[in-house]
Amino acid sequence: MSVTRRQAVGVLATAGVLGPLALWLTGRDTTSAHDAAFPLQKTDAEWRAALTRDRYRILRGHSTERAFSSPLNTEKRKGTFVCAACGQKVFSSKAKFESGTGWPSFWEPIDEAAVGTDIDQSYLMVRTEVHCARCGGHLGHVFSDGPEPTGLRYCINGLSLDFVTESAAS
Repeated sequence: MSVTRRQAVGVLATAGVLGPLALWLTGRDTTSAHDAAFPLQKTDAEWRAALTRDRYRILRGHSTERAFSSPLNTEKRKGTFVCAACGQKVFSSKAKFESGTGWPSFWEPIDEAAVGTDIDQSYLMVRTEVHCARCGGHLGHVFSDGPEPTGLRYCINGLSLDFVTESAAS
């Protein structure tokens, strides 16, 4: 039995194995013309030196962490979620909610200018990717099945974020 490229990508996506092999299968590169549009610029070597392997895979390689693997999924304290690549404030704990998906979820960004979106057609799906507006780091995706008042669910990789408690930010 031979396996097609489409079947291999589907199996890898379903299994959560979205690392270098899945990136190769889908043709995604870790750098693109997309990256040139952001205020904070670093070379690929600088990003690799600044980020852990897993954070690089997600923030620069547009990958996804395994569901329910991030401690930030259950973070309940008051504070601010910042981009793990550049420190830009992207989400407030006030907008966080339990979506049951296994990833930290928010109904709005801290400021509309803090994040940007692109169409993501990888893994045989069409989704709206969310990235940091300062460095272009891949944060996750946004869906229209969230709670009021926005009806949006920003489904964000915990590894793409750092959390700063309200007391530490004061």
